[in-house]
Amino acid sequence: MKKVITYGTFDLLHWGHINLLKRARDLGDYLIVAISTDEFNAIKNKKAYYPYEQRKLILEAVRYVDEVIPENEWNQKKKDILHHDVDLLVMGDDWKGSFDHLAPFCDVIYLPRTANISTTKIKNELLLANAY
Repeated sequence: MKKVITYGTFDLLHWGHINLLKRARDLGDYLIVAISTDEFNAIKNKKAYYPYEQRKLILEAVRYVDEVIPENEWNQKKKDILHHDVDLLVMGDDWKGSFDHLAPFCDVIYLPRTANISTTKIKNELLLANAY
């Protein structure tokens, strides 16, 4: 069985997220999604609309996702890869090169982001819509 892992906040789940999850799952047999905890988001100066437990519940309902685990810190990826016997790390290409140091432990692939959609774009459009 080929195990794949990906990481993210996955706030305001949208079709770009679904495209990433589907493409990641298509590269293996079992997809693990590590989502940033609220505490880790605070360290990154990021604020999610939905708290961790709600984002976890939403992702667990996505058919491409087999397991959801917490991401608590930047340096846990190697530990996760080894602990879960992961064969492939998949990230969006906005992270290209950032995780190449994990290649001795698993394959690393950066997938192109889905054009014209992001959580930031959605949040900005909602703010603009509420301004009128």
